[in-house]
Amino acid sequence: MNLPNLLTLLRIFFVPIMVAALVQENLNVQLAGIPVATEFLALAIFLAAAITDILDGYLARRWQQVTTVGTLLDPIADKMLISAALISLVQVRQIPGWMAILIIGREFAVTGLRSIAAAEGYTIKASDLGKTKTVTQVIAVSLILISIHWPQLRYFAMFSMWVVVGFGVASAIGYFQKFWRKVDESIKVSRRRELLLEERKRRRDSRAMAASASNTPPA
Repeated sequence: MNLPNLLTLLRIFFVPIMVAALVQENLNVQLAGIPVATEFLALAIFLAAAITDILDGYLARRWQQVTTVGTLLDPIADKMLISAALISLVQVRQIPGWMAILIIGREFAVTGLRSIAAAEGYTIKASDLGKTKTVTQVIAVSLILISIHWPQLRYFAMFSMWVVVGFGVASAIGYFQKFWRKVDESIKVSRRRELLLEERKRRRDSRAMAASASNTPPA
């Protein structure tokens, strides 16, 4: 177990703590005797988890410690963090449920497409829109959490969520197009291979029949 993988596991560990801090009523947290609002506590945990997301990938590449476990756990941890944050915000009535469902559904749909493509031997890399969507998600969730304490920022927070939805839908369409092109190309190649094999078989059968006819003695 290396440090990048430990950071990934730490991000997963942060998820239930963040949810508890955000949705738990009558939670009294003090820092050096000073009361801390639960939304700020949840924000601190969320940002700490987001920082581990940046660090684990950077350290894994820098120290050449990219492992199969880390490759599998990292996207799972990311989706758990974002999904938990969005569902918690729905619970405390800060964002509409359909928005959370759309964003979370997009995450799992794209993951499924990339998994199917990988099983077929194709790699669909993260697009620039997908990377931008990830950054906007962190910013949007942070603004929503801040707007709980300062309602005057509500407009900017909701605007950022709409930006997340826009980038999410646009990047999902891009992934679907890449997936379709790969699958369509794969089907065409497989069909051409089948036709070629059938043609070769026909030729072999024709040559075999001709050879059999030439070797047959006249009656």
